[in-house]
Amino acid sequence: MPSSIRSLFVSGICSLAIAWGAVAPAVAQDSARGLGDALSEWLGATQQQSQGDRRVPFGQQEVQLSYAPLVKAVGPAVVNVYASQTMAVRSPFADDPFFERFFGRQTMPPRVQSSLGSGVIVDPQGYVVTNYHVIRGATEVRVATSDGREFTSKILLKDESLDLAILKIDGAEPFPSAPLGDSDALEVGDLVLAIGNPFGVGQTTTSGIISALARTHIGVNDFGFFIQTDAAINPGNSGGGLINMAGQVIGINTAIYSQSGGSIGIGFAIPSNMVQAVVQAARDGRDYFERPFVGATFENVSPQIAEALGMTRPTGALVKSVMSDGPSAKAGLRPGDVVLAMNGAPIEHPDALGYRLATQPIGSAATLTVLSQGRERQLEIELARAPEGASNVEIIIDGRSPFAGAKVAAMSPRLAQRLNLRGDARGVAVIDVDRSSPAARFGLRPRDIVMEVNGVEIDTAEKLREVAGSDSRWWRFTIDRGGQVMNQVLRY
Repeated sequence: MPSSIRSLFVSGICSLAIAWGAVAPAVAQDSARGLGDALSEWLGATQQQSQGDRRVPFGQQEVQLSYAPLVKAVGPAVVNVYASQTMAVRSPFADDPFFERFFGRQTMPPRVQSSLGSGVIVDPQGYVVTNYHVIRGATEVRVATSDGREFTSKILLKDESLDLAILKIDGAEPFPSAPLGDSDALEVGDLVLAIGNPFGVGQTTTSGIISALARTHIGVNDFGFFIQTDAAINPGNSGGGLINMAGQVIGINTAIYSQSGGSIGIGFAIPSNMVQAVVQAARDGRDYFERPFVGATFENVSPQIAEALGMTRPTGALVKSVMSDGPSAKAGLRPGDVVLAMNGAPIEHPDALGYRLATQPIGSAATLTVLSQGRERQLEIELARAPEGASNVEIIIDGRSPFAGAKVAAMSPRLAQRLNLRGDARGVAVIDVDRSSPAARFGLRPRDIVMEVNGVEIDTAEKLREVAGSDSRWWRFTIDRGGQVMNQVLRY
């Protein structure tokens, strides 16, 4: 038999086998019906399924379909992001009296440090979404489009805890953009494309599926609600788009799990619904992403707690504490309650609740399904803005103290949210530090909380400025850094 006829014969047999594999159950269920009736019923079901959003490919023609139309539509909206940081270089002989006596004060040329990542234009006006770690510390950010054009850009908003940043391209012309989709509509097994610039080789597209949803504790950042995909994501893909089959951005690629540095099929993306909320904040002119405030803290439900509460499995967010006169207290939420769902969406853990809250606008209301004293009940809670506190003034400390050059402000729920610090922390938080200042030389960092200086409790920025202005050669102070309390003694 000629090879062409043999191939056609085998293809026909395979097609009949596939058809019979689907028809056989229908025939087995009712042997009284003929094969023609069962086949007609199956074809009708297949046609009805094909009109839905999801189905497996059937037949040789569908297997040969291409992703090229999607890439052509979305590819121009994926850009390269070049971030550069100018860093002052301190001479190793600086402040050396002997060296400066003979050679004078030497200055070192600044060093420029560069990083490369990807981004997605999500608005024709030039709004670009990328990762925070791509532009961290950058003094200049440039965006290069797929057609070879290059533009300067401005950082409108950045959030380290979410690992997201919003840029605005300098330019009046409309830019190619990709729409943001609904990440809550994703299901495990959905086909996706990852588009970015891995290793700086140029725009690259890889394909895969959604491997898992709502991944937490992957060690990337504080955000705990990632989309997992097996589409190849490599260094340089950070900030690129995860695209669904409708040509919508349903995630921003942010990290991979790898011991070698290359992709092994475990990549993570930030859901587009979270991205949409951050983009809207940038459009509204805010320089940081503000989350709704509910006035409560939550923790995981352990198997022991679930058993004690009569739950069939450990799930939900256990209410640890409730702030008096806060939105949660007004709604009737109490310590020991377990939040099981929000607006109908199940809550598996506190990170899921945090994600659901963050994607809702401030000023709106949310419906919580709560297990309280063995009974489920519905609570309506107001999603308010975090309170500022009694003193919200920001001060730059001057003089020659170890705090000179630091911008500080008294702790408040709103500042704690802005800096991603504990809401119950007390003291004065460091917002920013001048890199050439005494504060930077002595190791003071943003997000440090100054609690005490030379025996004086620090509760306002004005108090820290007053104590820092004293004429002292010895400095004893207590700092809370990431929950770890440190006591320092300096002679300066």
